[in-house]
Amino acid sequence: MRQILVPLVGMGAVMALPSHGDEMDDLARPHAGRSMRATSTFREGADGNYDPNADPKGDLEEKSNRDNFRVPPGETHVLMDVKGPGIINHMWITFLGPEPQPWAPNGSANHQDMLLRIYWDGRDRPGVEAPLGDFFASCFGKRSEVISTPVVVQGGAAYNCFWHMPFRKSARVEIVNQSDKPISLLYYNLDWIKLDTLPRDTPYFYAQYRQEYPVRHGEDYVVLDTKGRGHYVGTVMAVRTRSPAWFGEGDEKIYIDGEKVASIWGTGTEDYFLCAWGLQRTSTPRFGVPYFDQWGIVGGHTSAYRWYTSDPIVFQRGIKVTFEHFGWIAPDENPDNRSMSWNEREDDYSSVAYWYQTGEPTFAARAPSGPERRLPSLERITAYARDFADAAHHGQGDAAPQQLDLYDGPQLLYQPEQPDGAWLEIPFEVSEKEPLVLLLNATKSYDFGRWQASLNGVKVGGAIDLYSPNVVNEEVHLLNFWPDPGKYVLRLDCVGRNPASGGHYLGLESVRLRERRPRVKAWGFDRDKDWRQQQVLYR
Repeated sequence: MRQILVPLVGMGAVMALPSHGDEMDDLARPHAGRSMRATSTFREGADGNYDPNADPKGDLEEKSNRDNFRVPPGETHVLMDVKGPGIINHMWITFLGPEPQPWAPNGSANHQDMLLRIYWDGRDRPGVEAPLGDFFASCFGKRSEVISTPVVVQGGAAYNCFWHMPFRKSARVEIVNQSDKPISLLYYNLDWIKLDTLPRDTPYFYAQYRQEYPVRHGEDYVVLDTKGRGHYVGTVMAVRTRSPAWFGEGDEKIYIDGEKVASIWGTGTEDYFLCAWGLQRTSTPRFGVPYFDQWGIVGGHTSAYRWYTSDPIVFQRGIKVTFEHFGWIAPDENPDNRSMSWNEREDDYSSVAYWYQTGEPTFAARAPSGPERRLPSLERITAYARDFADAAHHGQGDAAPQQLDLYDGPQLLYQPEQPDGAWLEIPFEVSEKEPLVLLLNATKSYDFGRWQASLNGVKVGGAIDLYSPNVVNEEVHLLNFWPDPGKYVLRLDCVGRNPASGGHYLGLESVRLRERRPRVKAWGFDRDKDWRQQQVLYR
């Protein structure tokens, strides 16, 4: 985003405000004001502890390197509280990830549970309110790398934003820890320009999170609805699918200045995010997909961003940004029991809207609490493989729990020396006949084998190749069915290995039975299908 130089009334100076073009043009021009920084650098008081009013400590004592904070659960940490006028032009933030590690043996808060709030001019309502991760286009509490123009998350851990955020009287930036764990090793540098004055019509920067778990039937999903004058500059969206198949046929519909029919009407969700024929992981200056796990499954996750840094959507009296939630769907969720591309889906949506506006917005949405932002579980039954490491549940070879960063708890690592006599069994019990998805939450690795699944002695699907050159998690969906109440055993038999694999091992976190949408049960198209004779897997 380029800086355009605007004369200050009654002064012989110029100042920088956002415009569109080549930002390099401004580097050879004069700029008003002076640079400032709010930082986590250690400041030593008279008692030897941190004192925000002291000068930064910069001597040879190791204490000079204590440039971070620990924020306990439920507390708010103020990163910046300054008087204006001015413009924030860069924020850099980092902290430990949620997994246990030496600095935090019990783990730390993840960025979905950290609520970022920025208050302009002492107002009661924040101008920016979003989970820290989502604000930086890193959704679902997952650390994702983002390389774009206004937002850069290097390595999924160094959170940078370059949005220009003007303020007149004051700016207060804070993070609320809404987790049950501390924020550990919180470092930050917030850079801003202190000015003598701002032009009267300078707009404020706003960003607001909202969610619907799931989206509302018969209503388009609303990202932003505000009255006033301004320009829309970005969208971050996250979708957790609750149905099989592709969710993203729905169009964006953007209403300008109170119009009844949207004059900006798109052609599909992936098209809005400037991709084509679906979404896949990518990161570009103006659009990207930081997270995409698996295509077409119940419980898949997709997050995407679209920045209007060179093509903002301008409005004079108001704007409403919405998305249809239509897509492909399995036949047992269609009232006519057929598969087609245009069905209203009931997936879980969340979003962050970014815009500039003069005055205060009228958008009423507020971010829910940390626990409310976590996606509800879709699992009806979860049988953790680590609970069945004893010899009665596997064949030749060793089996033991193993902790990986891929999972909250340990997986079961089974290490047979050869395929003959290598098997693993996980029992579970079903109490109610209802539509479910049978799946494995499994690990793929460089020395893992091929395995055949069976349920109560009946083969389910084909051989599963668990080889991967890197250690990754993947869900293996096996079957859509209506199991009768009773006891079941999921068995995996080794049937060889990929030629590139160095072994026949198996890493399994759990066997899961995942719920389907209520309409599947209500219509009951597959209720009487015998999964032993007629196996179905909807994708």
